[in-house]
Amino acid sequence: MKRLSCIFWLGLKEMISLRRDWVMMALLVWSFTLAPVMEATGVASSVNNASIAFEDEDNSPLSRALSTAFFPPEFQAVAQIEPGTGASRMDAGEYLFVIAVPPGFERDVRAGRAPEVQVLIDATAMEQAGIGANYITSILGTEIGRFAAEADLVDQSPVDLVLRSAFNPNRDTVRFAGIVALIGQIMWLTTILTGAAMIREREHGTIEHLLAMPLAPFDIAAAKIWANAAVVLVAAGLCLSFVLQGGLGVTIAGSKVLFLFGTALFLFTATALGVFLATISRSMAQFALLVMLIILPMLMLSGGETPVQSQPAWLQSATLLLPSRHYMSASQAIVFKGAGFEDVWPEFFAMGLLGAALLSISLLLFRRSVAQ
Repeated sequence: MKRLSCIFWLGLKEMISLRRDWVMMALLVWSFTLAPVMEATGVASSVNNASIAFEDEDNSPLSRALSTAFFPPEFQAVAQIEPGTGASRMDAGEYLFVIAVPPGFERDVRAGRAPEVQVLIDATAMEQAGIGANYITSILGTEIGRFAAEADLVDQSPVDLVLRSAFNPNRDTVRFAGIVALIGQIMWLTTILTGAAMIREREHGTIEHLLAMPLAPFDIAAAKIWANAAVVLVAAGLCLSFVLQGGLGVTIAGSKVLFLFGTALFLFTATALGVFLATISRSMAQFALLVMLIILPMLMLSGGETPVQSQPAWLQSATLLLPSRHYMSASQAIVFKGAGFEDVWPEFFAMGLLGAALLSISLLLFRRSVAQ
């Protein structure tokens, strides 16, 4: 009981030290407020509010149907412009897409010929241009196919395919990217805070003062682990409630308590990793390099950036040793699919097992470094 009390008060001392470190506090606030918002909304993987214009030289029912097939929020209201002015108005930055329908377009479709529709794209906006071209091709093809079927120009398909997207019906990238951004910030901040606290004690010479007290190396490491994990867990909970749910409108299908429980379990693993990296580092600069070399690949291979199934087979097996993969899998199942504990307990068990193994190795190395 006395040992637990020492660990508790030593953890409070760590929190006070963190509060006085304005650089770390600024990093903490930034990471759980603006950083997830910028990451979720800054890079668009879908077309949004793109400006589009129509040059209609046919003025037929088919051409008019094509011009009314583009809707918000993907596209702005379609602007009808004079034929031949699309290129110059695009050069002036007025429109991102210009669609030119030639004269006699509907007549050629009815005659079974293959008329061409010209689509001008401002490719200086690379992301929107590449994705928007696919959008426009699909929309035009669908509308022309519908017109041809209604006019009995082609046989209607006996099968009507209806596609439904599970767990994210609107395919909202902000909802998915927001959770992935939060998970990334949790891993970065937990590892950095714990490791930086260990190295700060060593560089300031206070580690010797702590060891002069009736404290074991385990007590010092355990205090830093629970203190930094508690700070990040509270910050993550506030970010989830006020930034993601309140600000970005992210909905959580499952239990928020279960998500935070999984986060706490992952924080145990991430703080153990921070202790490990701080133990093998000799300076803060070396620690920073190790964090970049280890944490970044762990995030990239976790399944947040690309699905694990898309990775090479040998790499998929190797990622089973990464706690970030299990945490990402459990978090996505809880947040998007409404999974319960009975669905995600294998991931929780794997995180706890990896965390215990990593903590054991970290404490062994920490005792050796203290003895030296």
